[in-house]
Amino acid sequence: MTGLSLPAPYPWPEGRGAAFCFSVDVDAHSPWLWANRSSMPRGLSHLEQRNFGPRLGLPRIAELLLRHNIHGSFFVPAVVAEEYPDILPSLLDGGHEVGLHGYFHELAGEITDEEFTQVLEASVELFERQTGARPKGFRSPAWEMTAHMLAEVRRLGFYDSSLMGLDTPYSINGVTEVPVQWSTDDAIFFKFLGGAGNDRWPPLDTNQVLAAWEEEFSAIHRFGGLFMLTVHDWISGRAPRIAMLERFLATVTGHADVWITTAGELATHHHTHVSKRDDLTVNVPASLLQHPVWRGQ
Repeated sequence: MTGLSLPAPYPWPEGRGAAFCFSVDVDAHSPWLWANRSSMPRGLSHLEQRNFGPRLGLPRIAELLLRHNIHGSFFVPAVVAEEYPDILPSLLDGGHEVGLHGYFHELAGEITDEEFTQVLEASVELFERQTGARPKGFRSPAWEMTAHMLAEVRRLGFYDSSLMGLDTPYSINGVTEVPVQWSTDDAIFFKFLGGAGNDRWPPLDTNQVLAAWEEEFSAIHRFGGLFMLTVHDWISGRAPRIAMLERFLATVTGHADVWITTAGELATHHHTHVSKRDDLTVNVPASLLQHPVWRGQ
């Protein structure tokens, strides 16, 4: 990728023109546990909002995908699988992919490198114990990564789905990256907890979000990219959002040239057939305060 010339179209399998992945971050109560790890609150409101996900939201999403014959990628914090031990086996039985999403939904900026390695290895052990198989993919809570995290994901042989340096799969520091995008994540539009100081804006109308996602899908389809949809069990499992997703999936499945697949299949395709393309390296640059112009050199 040099100059201003567009790269050749990404080589999707069977001559497809674009790709679509339905991914679910099954956060449930894990962010609440992490945020309150030092002192548990007395209130039940936020916890119960999140408990809706495993109780009803997740089954609704699974049923929606079944009706559309779509296999999804479900990224599950290990503590959620620990609390609900039927989730991972049930998703696999439904033909879906399950991937790692932290142990406690711990945030990258709030843990040490050693703590990350500790909880990552513990997550792998729990997944293997519950499913009898090793997961293939990792998605960082809140979509933040560090160089150490990438190195550990590479060491354990996983693909990553946390970054957004391109809108097709690529390689970064030796790790296959299946990119995400904030504009196709339900949380920025619908997340609303209530209570003083907890929310920055009210949830949007589903018609607004549907229109935005259809516009996004049309543009990504035009440029031959990947539409990575990310929803959450406790957010998009609510009835109006299931209805919105029903309408959106009708649009997606109406395009015969779109490869509808899992993040794992996307990673495998890239690693097997496209690995020499977009092989990138990234490091955090030095502070601008060290730049010779700033230093007057």
